[in-house]
Amino acid sequence: MTEIIGVRFKETGKVYYFDPDGIQAAKGALVVVETANGRECGECMIANSKVEDDQIKRPLRKAIRLAVKEDERRYHEKLKLQQEALQVCEQKIAEHKLDMKLVDAECAFDGSKIIFYFTSDGRVDFRELVRDLASVFHTRIELRQIGVRDEAKMLGGLGICGKEFCCKGFLPDFQPVSIKMAKSQGLSLNPTKISGTCGRLMCCLKYEQDTYEYLAKITPRVGTSVRTPEGTSGTVTEVNLVSGRVKVRMDDAPDIPPAAFTREELSWAGYRPPKPQPQETDEEAEAVPSPTAQQEGDAPQHNRNHNRNRRRHKKADGQQNKEPRNDAQSTEKAQGNQSAKESGEEAKSKHHRNRNRNRRRRPAGGENRDAQTKNQTKPQN
Repeated sequence: MTEIIGVRFKETGKVYYFDPDGIQAAKGALVVVETANGRECGECMIANSKVEDDQIKRPLRKAIRLAVKEDERRYHEKLKLQQEALQVCEQKIAEHKLDMKLVDAECAFDGSKIIFYFTSDGRVDFRELVRDLASVFHTRIELRQIGVRDEAKMLGGLGICGKEFCCKGFLPDFQPVSIKMAKSQGLSLNPTKISGTCGRLMCCLKYEQDTYEYLAKITPRVGTSVRTPEGTSGTVTEVNLVSGRVKVRMDDAPDIPPAAFTREELSWAGYRPPKPQPQETDEEAEAVPSPTAQQEGDAPQHNRNHNRNRRRHKKADGQQNKEPRNDAQSTEKAQGNQSAKESGEEAKSKHHRNRNRNRRRRPAGGENRDAQTKNQTKPQN
């Protein structure tokens, strides 16, 4: 577990983790932190808390301090400078007659650079524009081309549902969306009905997909044979996953319009209703040790007991899987092994006796005579 604070630098931007380094930051407070682009001032969205190590990308950058009056003054001046930079840049774009649409401007906290975001259908030569902007603001100028989804996130607006754009309201980043999601949710595949203002597939198709997948598992499909609470059988003709209403045409009365039921009232082959989780009483809750206590003192003992039980079960399973063998087979196998061992030792001792006997029979100087014989029989060139 690692202590962190979550800081956001834009109104609907992503929340980044930082090491508090002893700072106690409340939610909504301004915090000065060290980032890859230098020092920045952002809003604390997550107060001091601990998260799992696998949820953190190390190394964590440290928070420098809570914002003081001077930091707050510079922060509000930066916001005013961003609005001024947008107006000046739009005038310069019109003077140079560039085919680009300015979206937003972002100023660094220390005033070292200003970043302008724009959209365009093609490549734009903005070198003269950068020189003019640098002569006005006397700082480093960057122009970045973005896509239509990022443009909608920065500008905001109302969707076809009448509410604020999801990307502007609460989505921290974009997720890939496919037409398969619209099909599985039973929506019309007309592009004008499933596309957002940006012209891409709506973001809500993605974060609602998990809910639709769960509802599809606990709801009978169209064409499934089901049994009603009265005990009659029928065939599903229409399903509404969100409301859980299912229309069933009875097998014994096919001419009658389908009857409506809820998914909980029906049963069908292959479906197992989820088991309700038992409610924990106050006494049981007090008896369960807290996770912190388990991690600090009880975790090693718990792990040892768990490993010991696993070894016992594994050993018991191995003994059960072995084929049963009677005493006669075990005795026969042991006698066979003993006979083979004695035969091997006897053959080995016999080999040593023959080798020693041959050494004693060899006459003196035999080795020299053998060498001379080999030299005499060797063919001469």
